[in-house]
Amino acid sequence: MAHKKSLEALNFTLKDLRRNNNIFGGLMILLAGDFRQTLPVVPRGTPADELNACLKASPLWNNVKKLSLTTNMRVQLQNYQSAAQFSKQLLDVGNGKVPVDATSGLITLTNDFADL
Repeated sequence: MAHKKSLEALNFTLKDLRRNNNIFGGLMILLAGDFRQTLPVVPRGTPADELNACLKASPLWNNVKKLSLTTNMRVQLQNYQSAAQFSKQLLDVGNGKVPVDATSGLITLTNDFADL
């Protein structure tokens, strides 16, 4: 994930280059990624610094229209059953559907997790 300042810098640059005060100089910008993955790296930063560096902490986030892909095309085209199972397990972890142990705050993966 990129630091929010990089996208904010792009916004200011496009506004200046296009002489247009609309967000991103009036252009539509396509961002792709998985917000459940790695936060931006902040050297010698605290976890709070990393969260603050995330795009969701930027004023630009209010202008983002979030779309979600729902079909794993690689799995669909390969028709490979264990890959389909792994894809579902990974989505369950990302979507918070795997129970969390109340004392440790950790999840327990089944023995067949990532059993390709």
